[in-house]
Parts: sequence; C-alpha cells; structure tokens
Amino acid sequence: MTEWWRDAVIYQIYPRSFQDSTGDGIGDLPGITRRLDHIADLGADAIWLSPIFTSPQKDMGYDVSDYTGIDPLFGTLDDFDAMVARAHELGIKVIIDQVISHSSDKHAWFAESRSSRDNGKADWYVWADPRADGTPPNNWPSVFGGPAWEWDAKRKQYYLHNFLIEQPDLNMWNPAVQDALLDTMRFWLERGVDGFRLDTVNYYFHDDKLRNNPPNPDYDGPETYPRQLHIHSKNRPQNIAFLKKMRALTDEFPDRMMVGEVGDGGQTAIDIMAKYTAGTDRLHMCYSFEMLSPEFTAAHFRKCIEGVQTGAPDGHSCWSFSNHDVMRHVSRWAANADDPDILSRQSAAMLMSFPGTICIYQGEELGQTETTLVYEELTDPPALRFWPEVKGRDGCRTPMVWDASQPNAGFSDGTPWLPVKGAQAAHAVAGQQGDDSVLAAYRDTIAFRKSQPALRWGQTQFLDLPEPVLAFTRTHEGQSLTCVFNLSTTPVTLSVSGDTAMTGPARADMQGQSLSLPANGFAWLTGAVDLTM
Repeated sequence: MTEWWRDAVIYQIYPRSFQDSTGDGIGDLPGITRRLDHIADLGADAIWLSPIFTSPQKDMGYDVSDYTGIDPLFGTLDDFDAMVARAHELGIKVIIDQVISHSSDKHAWFAESRSSRDNGKADWYVWADPRADGTPPNNWPSVFGGPAWEWDAKRKQYYLHNFLIEQPDLNMWNPAVQDALLDTMRFWLERGVDGFRLDTVNYYFHDDKLRNNPPNPDYDGPETYPRQLHIHSKNRPQNIAFLKKMRALTDEFPDRMMVGEVGDGGQTAIDIMAKYTAGTDRLHMCYSFEMLSPEFTAAHFRKCIEGVQTGAPDGHSCWSFSNHDVMRHVSRWAANADDPDILSRQSAAMLMSFPGTICIYQGEELGQTETTLVYEELTDPPALRFWPEVKGRDGCRTPMVWDASQPNAGFSDGTPWLPVKGAQAAHAVAGQQGDDSVLAAYRDTIAFRKSQPALRWGQTQFLDLPEPVLAFTRTHEGQSLTCVFNLSTTPVTLSVSGDTAMTGPARADMQGQSLSLPANGFAWLTGAVDLTM
C-alpha cells in the first residue's frame, strides 16, 4: 500500500491568521475547527499548522517555551483534541510544526541552563567563552541581523542564537537534549497527530570547534546573514544521525511522516534535500526555498526537480510556491503574467503536476496577493529592524478572508492582529463560489490530480524545449500524461507528434497536431508525446 503522504496535498494553516472565534483579533483552534469543511471541499489531504505551542510570541510562536502546551492565544489541549477529531472525521490528516533547533529564552530549560555553569542543564544550550578581547567566540551572524551570540552576565559567557536573541540554540551534541526533544514528539504522536513539519531542520548541529564561516562572494544585498557561507553554523553531517533517531520514533506509530524545512538556497538546498531523504531511515521528505524564490523559468523548475531526483532517487520531495516566510507567489511572479487570476490558475496546474507531495498556503487557493503594509502595521522582527529595504513576512501573513460583506472579511469581530485590506478582502471565499473563480480552479485541478495515477505517483521525464515552455511527461503503470506550460505573456504554438488529446481543466487549444498556449497557458496531453516549437 502506498503511504498517504507520498501524493498528498497539504494545506498550510497560519493559525493566528485563519479564523478568530473569540473576538481578540487572533485566530485560534476552535476557528480552525469551524473552517475545516473549506479545506475538505478543496480536496486537501492534510493540514499543517504553524506553531501553536506556549510561547512569548517574540517570533510568532517559533520561540517555544513549553513543547507540550497549547498557547492560550490559540485555546487549550481540549480544543486541539477536538480539532484533530474533526479533521479525522473529514479524512484530513494533521501535521504540526516542531521547532527544536532552538527554544524561547523563557523555557524552563534555558532558565536553569543560564543560572550557573554547573547545574543539571548547564550544557543544554550552546555556551562559549568570549575571545580575549571580550568579543563573541566567532563571526557567525544571526538570520535576523547582528551577531549570533548574546552575552549573559550571570554565566559570563555567550550563548548561540541563530535567530532572535530570545531564541537560544539547543545543544544537540548533548544526548540528554536529544532524548528530551524526542519525548516531546512522542507526546504529540500519542495524542494523534499524523506528522511533523520540522522547522530549520539543517540547523540542529553546529561545528563543535566553533570555526569561523568564510565569506560569500556572490552576495551584495542589504542583509548580513547571506554574506557568509554557513558551512560551520549549520548543515553539519551530525544532523543525519539525529534524523535517524526521529525516524525510528515515528516508525513506532503507523502512517506517520516528517517533512523537513531546509533553510538554505541554491544547489546547497537541493543537495541537503537529497541527503536528508535518502533511504528509508531519515526524513520522509524535505522542502527548501528553491521554488519560493522570484525565479519563474522552465530551467529553474526543472533544475529543482531533477536535482532531487538525481541526488536521492529513493528519496522524496515536497514542493510549494508560497508559505508564511515569503512573498505570495502571485505577487512575486506578477511580472510574468498580465492577469493575476490566470497566473493563479497556471500555478495550481503546475504544482499539481509536479512529482512528490504538494503544499499550498492558506489563501493561495483564492489567488490571494501580498498585502502592502506601512511601518506602523508591522510585527515581523526583520522588517522592524531593516525597514524599508527589508519588507519582512507580515505581508503574506495577513488574515484569511471569508466574506467581504462581514467585518474584517469574516476573520474576526475584533481588531485583527494584522489588517485586512480591501485588496485582500476582494478575494474572499464567499465571492468565489462560481465555476469561473480561482477557488473553483483549485478544486478542479486538485480533483484532476487525484484522478490521474500518473500525476500522483508517476516517474518524471522532462522534454527539451526552449524558454518559456516547461514540459514533462509523468508515467505510471502504463498511463502517461504530458504536462505543458507557457511561462510567459506571449502566446506559444507547439507541434505535437503522436496520438494524443487534451484532458483536464486546460487553458489551451488543440487543432490537429498544433497546440496553442495563450499567455500563461497550460495543457495536459494523454500519452508520452513529442513537442517542437
């Protein structure tokens, strides 16, 4: 039997922006439960929840102070259990975030660790003495700006934080830390979750010699972090042994899975995805930020998919175009389309044609665009620090829109934590019930994927065509589909060789052996066919 996650469509929920049930302006677990029917109607197989654990919310829950508690902002453990039960009634799996490379500085573990150099948890975090001149131990920077080291006056040492000062890094070199984290994962597995999304999975281990990172000669942008090649502060080979421990734990429970977020870019990310999913004793799958980039070319999409296929032929990938950390793809790729709704339809068709597991981000199915915010509306730490050169992540995190006729488009009766603006309310669910809506296109495209074994499980072979055409054939047990996409605003005509016909909700026209693709057009052709321009 094929594991459920291998061809799943996963719907990412950003809990504080999905549905508020209390009027405090922040989404919560009862709100998610209320809206699960929307996800079931869409055709998604699973939901992934960004962090809902107890947290001071310095980084919107990615700073966990209790790994087995629900933050009161979102509800209670009973609310969580009710949500899981309702999701399972609807045939929806539940995946939760695990943020275990670092904790909050308010976690009880860190409070004990920083209290002295000889307590029971003294080495549960990464501590180091200053250099002779009092400066940090090495040159590692924080992702959010400044050095990755913070001085602690009580211990008279620095501690490592790859992200905010309030997010100290756990010391994975300590077996007791690994065991404690595995125990927290077991808690949620026993509570019925179906899988984990592992935040910053390539950050778990650091170089124990604390060697300096070399400079990155290829970056000259506004941020400090990309100015280094992070060969010592992350991507360490010791990660794999811990991934195996996590896999052994999840394998104790039937039908569970793990998907790791690789916080890196370029060929490095593809190589890591391959390593982390190779064989059957590591992660079930990985995703990186490669398809979350501004690049919108056939060569780029092909490189991403072929890179993983070549590097880990027995591994598995997860692909997405948007999430809570990047600009929404309809806005990010706007220069490649004349009509954002048509770009949304093409994006859905592409994503649902890709091999592996698919993840869509809340609002993507509505053709939602990035929200333009002013400084006074921001909450995201990088934006607050580096504005206006860095816009931050708030623009993709604004609330889900349900009904434009309701206050805050139906998200909340109170003041939302981020504003609901008119440009976003125009995409509300209630206004997209017609057959010609973006929402209908997503439902139809997901249903088409599910009806085609070749799209769900097929092998992938790319066709050698020039830009702007992306084309590949998916084949499974005798069924073949050729997927063709025009990634431009200029119409393209292709000659087709072979006995074929269009199928599915295409945006194209076929007359005899001629296939015409309008701006951002796409088509699925039966069989493995030859195409020429």
